[in-house]
Amino acid sequence: MRRGGVLPEVELAYETWGEARGDNHVVIFTGLSPSAHAASSTRDPDPGWWENMVGPGKPIDSDVFHVICFNSLGSCFGSTGAASFNPETGRRWGVDFPTLSIEDIAQATHEALRELGITQLHAIVGPSMGGMTALAYCLMFPGTVRHLVSISSALAAEPHAIALRSLQRELIRSDPAWKGGRYAFEEQPVAGMRLARKLGMTTYRSAQEWRERFGRARIQPDPGESLPGDPAFPLRFEVEGYLQSRADRFVGAFDANCYQYLSQAMDLFDAAEHGVDAERGHPGLALESALVIGVETDALFPVHQQEALAGVLRKSGAKTEFERLPSLQGHDAFLVDMERFVPVIGGFMKKLAK
Repeated sequence: MRRGGVLPEVELAYETWGEARGDNHVVIFTGLSPSAHAASSTRDPDPGWWENMVGPGKPIDSDVFHVICFNSLGSCFGSTGAASFNPETGRRWGVDFPTLSIEDIAQATHEALRELGITQLHAIVGPSMGGMTALAYCLMFPGTVRHLVSISSALAAEPHAIALRSLQRELIRSDPAWKGGRYAFEEQPVAGMRLARKLGMTTYRSAQEWRERFGRARIQPDPGESLPGDPAFPLRFEVEGYLQSRADRFVGAFDANCYQYLSQAMDLFDAAEHGVDAERGHPGLALESALVIGVETDALFPVHQQEALAGVLRKSGAKTEFERLPSLQGHDAFLVDMERFVPVIGGFMKKLAK
């Protein structure tokens, strides 16, 4: 592992769409919380987290490309992470898992692709944390990737984003059920995870969207029912109810220690450690082209960070397109604002298919 420690065995979960033909492989790196199930398929017909983006005739067209999405190293949806069993002890790794870096996720993916007989990638696509992983992959394995799509990501996290994620992690650790990270897997620190998710949701969406979507609308309980939440301080506003529902869906589905490790990995990443310079770029990057997308209302990865990334890629020799989108949905726009994202990503991918 980049920052010390060894994993004696590594397993990565992945899903694929389309058929491999030459070097038509496109790898999708995920954000912090998604699984490898980016889209539905005959083997798993349930909608994926990027259903409108991946599949036959869609922007990342599986009729043209062999699309692969990995569940990140360190996650808890089939890949090795803190929730996995350490083969040397027979117990779950927990907080004994080595410090995770974005580079470790890229390295593990590279090794998995090599096991699959894939050494050249036509393109890699990464939103959010996945954009960091995609950039790390290009820096660590120059010449193995022709094209890059980076969405709402950055060369390194800014202090505001680091502060918010640090607070999320602290909320989890402040839950007595966390037990220093040595909780039973079936007894997750639910209260801490719920608060961390609520805080996260307030940063994933924009203040403008909250205003237009909820305003000051109040929760209207059914006749004879009380307002939800604590009886002394119930949830009164619809925006509070929304955060509660999002948190309830998240807890129980994601391991608390995995969340800690992945969140910290985002804060630790810095492209400058790989020789990237804002003025000179990185001459060894060896990309043919790149698409960088930023969202004007993104508070976690502000649009000026996307402009900086696009500038570095241009100076590194890649033919780079930059798209600044006025989506209201903030950082989460790539998941929901298909009206804007589909034509931008689809147009770029069509050019790569020629």
